[in-house]
Amino acid sequence: MLIQLGLAWWMGMSNQQIRLFAPSSTPKIERHVSMGRHLIEQGIITPWQLFHALDRHHEWDTTLAEILMSKGWITEHQALEALAQYYTAQHVDFKRDPPDQRLSELLSPEFCLKHCIVPWVGLGGLVILATSRPDRFEALRPQLPPSLRGSLIAVASEADIHTHLEQTHRRYLTRAAEKRVPAEESCRTWSNWPRRHWPLLTGLILVVVTTAWVAPMYLYLFLMAWALVTLVVATALKLSALIARWQQGSVGNVPSEAKGIRLPRISVMVPLFHEREIAHALVSRLARLTYPKALLDIVLVLEETDELTHHTLSQATLPNWIRVIEVPAGSGITTKPRALNYALDFCKGDIIGIWDAEDAPAPDQLQKIAVRFAQAPKEVACLQGILDYYNPYTNWLSRCFTIEYATWFRVMLPGVAHLGLAIPLGGTTVFFRRKALEELGGWDSHNVTEDADLGIRLARHGYRTELINTVTQEEANCHFWPWIKQRSRWLKGYMVTYFVHMRKPRLLYQQLGPLKFWGFQVFFLSTLSQFLLAPLIWSFWIVVFGGTHPFQSVSPAFLLNWMGGLFLAVAAIDAIVSIYAISGQNRFRLVPWILTLGLYFPLATIAAYKGLFELIFRPFFWDKTKHGQTDEGKSAQYSGVGV
Repeated sequence: MLIQLGLAWWMGMSNQQIRLFAPSSTPKIERHVSMGRHLIEQGIITPWQLFHALDRHHEWDTTLAEILMSKGWITEHQALEALAQYYTAQHVDFKRDPPDQRLSELLSPEFCLKHCIVPWVGLGGLVILATSRPDRFEALRPQLPPSLRGSLIAVASEADIHTHLEQTHRRYLTRAAEKRVPAEESCRTWSNWPRRHWPLLTGLILVVVTTAWVAPMYLYLFLMAWALVTLVVATALKLSALIARWQQGSVGNVPSEAKGIRLPRISVMVPLFHEREIAHALVSRLARLTYPKALLDIVLVLEETDELTHHTLSQATLPNWIRVIEVPAGSGITTKPRALNYALDFCKGDIIGIWDAEDAPAPDQLQKIAVRFAQAPKEVACLQGILDYYNPYTNWLSRCFTIEYATWFRVMLPGVAHLGLAIPLGGTTVFFRRKALEELGGWDSHNVTEDADLGIRLARHGYRTELINTVTQEEANCHFWPWIKQRSRWLKGYMVTYFVHMRKPRLLYQQLGPLKFWGFQVFFLSTLSQFLLAPLIWSFWIVVFGGTHPFQSVSPAFLLNWMGGLFLAVAAIDAIVSIYAISGQNRFRLVPWILTLGLYFPLATIAAYKGLFELIFRPFFWDKTKHGQTDEGKSAQYSGVGV
């Protein structure tokens, strides 16, 4: 049909003749042919370029102008001129003719951003609306307030509209980014917790101190019993996840192409903060993406006060499918979720994704995401990719970190999801249906582990998360103190996420159901308890080295032997899970290093106590992880790793 329409134009048919030639279901094609004729007559494009764009428009959810611009065949100014001429509208430049500020309250900022439209000027009782999407205006007209449904339109650039909205509604948009999530599901009131509950906290500390002074053995036995119970529960969950993962076979295998699917526009936000080393590598890695550039919207999210990253990006040449959104300074917090909330309204796509600054996604990742969302039920609101490291052999810490990540993303998360439990998300290579994300209010801007929190909120509201077979490589944090800081932020976020969702346990139970509710308890309580109470488990090394353990004086000998067998069984299960996780990746050189994980995980205990301290005194402090600290992190080279 596209070729027929193209030939119809080539034969000199009028628009009326084209209507007779084409089925009644092709008004958009007719409009594009008419616009294309104007561009050809102006000598801007050639007939074959128009035919190519019309053919792609049939497969892609985008406009003719955007396809031509993505190929570099026309400029944005030329596209806007063609749109203005077709719709008999004025093409306006806000620098010369800015919108009338007195009209700014006629439409909400959210509505204006979503539809890229603003009230421009008033003529008597008539308002002219400026939009960069005149082709969608008639469908939008019924959603306008009654007083604006008779409005005329003018054509303006998207950048002009966004800049105007940023400047006009700066305070509103900034506050909205900090409070998108309902208060009952957010941790933003946590800073008041010490003051409100100081008597309770003081009383609890006094009870613990008194018990430790009067009856230290009872306190020790209670904590030891809890540590052992959570160790058994955590190991049982890990073993169940391994079995489920083994039964499942391959994880979320999706073809990168599928017939009959019209590819959607995808926006991927990349939050940046104090980045010095990654600009060139980031652009080079993203340039390898094979998703159509006309459908690709990469949004680099920067804090307006971050002069370092601004300077870094000023030295890089950004393609037209990458743009920068500046997040205004707010009420004192500078967090990744706040920045994501602010930038969300500026995104163009129906699918919203997240990558980190150091990420190297698989080139066909977005095709797989688009195909799976098209095939999946509507309740699948989130797709989580697999994270891996491109510097696994930098040092001992990076080797252990790589093994841990493989266990988490290749066994635990797929297995737990297969068991039907709610899963905490990873902070990158995670993609959402935009409608569901906006319904939930985006991210909790005050939660330093916003990804884990969002995963639970998705489950609470009836949505599902699936793991998908696509890999993004990251830079392993391979220096001691930066690793501690990063892990302390994660564990602090786990703590606050657990307490926030347990504010109303009965409501949580009703929303999640029994399976997900108890899975939530196991997941978070066992993780946090194991890291915080790990020193009690380590204390049994005293017996191995010939010393006398306090537990020996109050327990029979067979119980101590039973505990020794338990520790060996746990170590064996951990080793089996780790070996399974790294199998198939051509990284068998990592297998011997599994034996050293007993020296690696104590670092997380240090981080857990740092996180606990910050939870009480600095709950919203974001301990920034530096990127580009290794040669691999600074390199633009991509090396794919299979699932």
